[in-house]
Amino acid sequence: MPIHNEGLAKEMEYISKPSEVAHIKGLFEGTDPLMHDIAYNLIVGKHLVVDELTRKALDDGYAAHDVMDDGLIAGMAIVGIKFRDNFIFVPEVLVAARAMKAGMAYIEPILSESGIEPVGTVIMGTVKGDLHDIGKNLCIMMLRGAGFVVHDLGVDTKPDEFIDAIMENEAQILGMSALLTTTMPNMGRTIEAIEEVGLRDAVKVMVGGAPLNQEFADDMGADGYGGNAIACVDLAKVFAGKESVPAAGSD
Repeated sequence: MPIHNEGLAKEMEYISKPSEVAHIKGLFEGTDPLMHDIAYNLIVGKHLVVDELTRKALDDGYAAHDVMDDGLIAGMAIVGIKFRDNFIFVPEVLVAARAMKAGMAYIEPILSESGIEPVGTVIMGTVKGDLHDIGKNLCIMMLRGAGFVVHDLGVDTKPDEFIDAIMENEAQILGMSALLTTTMPNMGRTIEAIEEVGLRDAVKVMVGGAPLNQEFADDMGADGYGGNAIACVDLAKVFAGKESVPAAGSD
């Protein structure tokens, strides 16, 4: 099915990586035009329109999970790529996040009442010495939308704080973020601390942030690297046993 919203079609032109083009097209393939409208209005931050369209979709009988996946999360996936590639900046991400929050206000109560078991539990935090959190917060929003329970430790997170959170919440996945090259080594130090307390085999570690790459993640001993919020969710699904291989967008 083609993209019915002209604005959404233009937004997809910002995506340049072939693997990500295929992945994003797959998110919208076969979905309803109303979902395309929700996604586009989320991308451009029209929270009142997203509120109205989400309510309409639910009133018309669309499943809450479909509205979330095919409209809200699919739209936010494009926001994540545009932010990473510097087509948009923090203010635009924040207004898109407000739009997603408007839609999720209708979705979350329905999902809670349905009694659906969470996909998994994730601990997220920006490492010690680093106060940046926009990318992390975008990942958290999409992880929660994908059905994960996420415990956000915020910024400037020490290794023992990660460890305590893993133990207290019996988390299967740890996500660490860094934006400064000077704080990147603290990811490796955290992994070493997890090994020292005997938890390394109990938790999968994924890392992300603008200065990182797959080679750095491998050198640190992380289990996975995500270059954007889409890859973060895809990795988490792999680690939770919901997908067999990481989807496009992690390169």
